[in-house]
Amino acid sequence: LHHIPCVLIAQECGQYSSLGQDLVAMCVNDVLCQGAAPLFFLDYFACGRLAVNVAGEFINGVAEACNIAGCSLVGGETAEMPGLYKDGDFDVAGFVVGAVERKHLLPRVSEIVAGDVVIGLPSSGLHSNGFSLVRRVMDLHGLSYNSPSPFSDKTLGEELLTPTKIYVKDVMPFIDKVRAIAHITGGGLVENIPRVLPSNVTVRLDASHWTLPPVLGWLAVAGGVGKKELLRTFNCGIGLVLIVPARYVTDVRSGIPNALVIGSVKERNGDEPQVVVKKFGELFEKPMLPHISSYVTQLSARKRVAVLISGSGTNLQALIDATAGNGSVAMGAHIVLVISNKPDVRGLKRAQKADIKTEVIKHTDYPSRLKFDEAIHECLVAHKVDIVCLAGFMRVLTGEFVRKWRGRMINIHPALLPLFKGTHAHKQALEAGVRVTGCSVHFVEEDIDNGAIIAQKAVDILQGDTEDSLSERVKLAEHEIYPQALKLLATGKIHLDENTNKIVWN
Repeated sequence: LHHIPCVLIAQECGQYSSLGQDLVAMCVNDVLCQGAAPLFFLDYFACGRLAVNVAGEFINGVAEACNIAGCSLVGGETAEMPGLYKDGDFDVAGFVVGAVERKHLLPRVSEIVAGDVVIGLPSSGLHSNGFSLVRRVMDLHGLSYNSPSPFSDKTLGEELLTPTKIYVKDVMPFIDKVRAIAHITGGGLVENIPRVLPSNVTVRLDASHWTLPPVLGWLAVAGGVGKKELLRTFNCGIGLVLIVPARYVTDVRSGIPNALVIGSVKERNGDEPQVVVKKFGELFEKPMLPHISSYVTQLSARKRVAVLISGSGTNLQALIDATAGNGSVAMGAHIVLVISNKPDVRGLKRAQKADIKTEVIKHTDYPSRLKFDEAIHECLVAHKVDIVCLAGFMRVLTGEFVRKWRGRMINIHPALLPLFKGTHAHKQALEAGVRVTGCSVHFVEEDIDNGAIIAQKAVDILQGDTEDSLSERVKLAEHEIYPQALKLLATGKIHLDENTNKIVWN
């Protein structure tokens, strides 16, 4: 029985036939690992309201895949559950029955010995695994499934929906020459191969003997995904692994298309890992190369950001989280400086924990607001700051300072501007009796809370709300939209027309 994780991608792309092959492949490749030939398959299609064209395309994909696998599609179930699924949403599952002669039942663990050879069969792509990580990287870079693929001439959706390869007809003629088969799915080579090994042996793989799919090179660079995470999340180019006695290697390689000798079985030394992958660094680096130059360009183009605070720095933390690691490339910004007008506030500790330079410039050390602002300006210039974010900075800035940073300084306010300007915004909203408030990110102007609005998010006012309870919910909205607004400015999606005081979308 199998469920597949790529339904959401198919829904967004409007392509459903590959789901059928993914579902069948996951089932029949698994029974193949028992040495069994699949006999018949049943599918399950659950939805809120049946869309005949969607279900039909999916079933056609299932039928074609069953033909590839050499098994019969004998039936299935379609369930409409409007209370559980929204219109347009659906899920699928599949079930297969296979048969195997007892003498061919796999894995034959007791027969696996040092000297056996590891043969790998190439995968066709991600094989329905690792999509949570892929979606995270896509979100980081603001990509959709309809975006052009960074590693081919297709869309990302088309690449990710490449059907899982079905190995049954290639492998079954040689099932009596195989001692074990591992289907490389979630967990990758390092977690799936040990399931078929006795405890006294280890498998040593030579990664120079196969090719890493281009998508993984892109993920490594764009998502900052390391070698260990790739190995334990993806198949890394090998969809099926066969453990074969050395005397049968020639027969198996000549009979199975694209079969590769990728390693061997060795005696295990103490508690060493049961799978050791050598030269993976070399395999890993080659598909990364096409993406590194653009990544370096994006790194150098990031805007240098300073955040001004006076307190605990929860919005600062949201900005730190959004720009951490490879997030800074997607955001087009990295925080290089945090300035507080008060010492020992928690916001400074947040910055220091993130290895961000901090400065304390106390307003009480200066004879006037202007002198204080001049000190801040000099500090910003010294650190070559491009953008200034105010995050709970409890000082009114002078007009001279604002003019110097106009179009490059943004603030967040806990209300839906132009309503409830100034302090005590939550109190104003509650006293006004409105049912909705929220937060706004805006450019800073000399008139307080009067700059062009970049982003807003509404928050319902609930019965019995107090200033404190409302404030806590609005803060959550602030933490969401402040990074979004910074990204729009830092990546050049918007700029301020200083003549009209309006935002221009580029």
